[in-house]
Amino acid sequence: MIAVRRLNHAVLFVSDLDRAVAFYTEAFSFEVIAREPRANAAFLRAKGSNNHHDLGLFGLGPGAEAQRRGQIGLYHLAWQVDTIDDLAGALESLQAAGGYTGRSSHGATKSIYGQDPDGNQFEVMWMLPREEWGAYEQSATVDPLDLEAEVSRWSGVRTASQAAEVYPSSSSKR
Repeated sequence: MIAVRRLNHAVLFVSDLDRAVAFYTEAFSFEVIAREPRANAAFLRAKGSNNHHDLGLFGLGPGAEAQRRGQIGLYHLAWQVDTIDDLAGALESLQAAGGYTGRSSHGATKSIYGQDPDGNQFEVMWMLPREEWGAYEQSATVDPLDLEAEVSRWSGVRTASQAAEVYPSSSSKR
């Protein structure tokens, strides 16, 4: 059995490495922590992350064929934010970057969707406090998201940092 705690990082193939780096550094404020020219790759870290890198990007060149929606393969990645206010900020960032594609409420989570310039899809999500899941514990709903109402109700409530405290990384046990 593999005892996974969380997703540590994602790696994506992109057609234009510099364009992808610009998108993720502007929309997500990721920081480029390393480049590997021999592999045409860049590794990025989210602000406040304890990971070496949160996202790896490998440039394939302009002739690379994009994945078509609905074909076998990865559908999307989900990046968790700490507050509903952060989720509202993500909406603004994605709209400004031209990457916003939609939003949904999944009951226990509230989500904004987007895609990068190569069409790689992602979700930016905020999770309700665990004790508020109620009926959502055993359901997977897809409903419209009234972000303004959710911000009004949950502003300032932190959940990602609470999860990190409940499930400390193995490095904090050394």
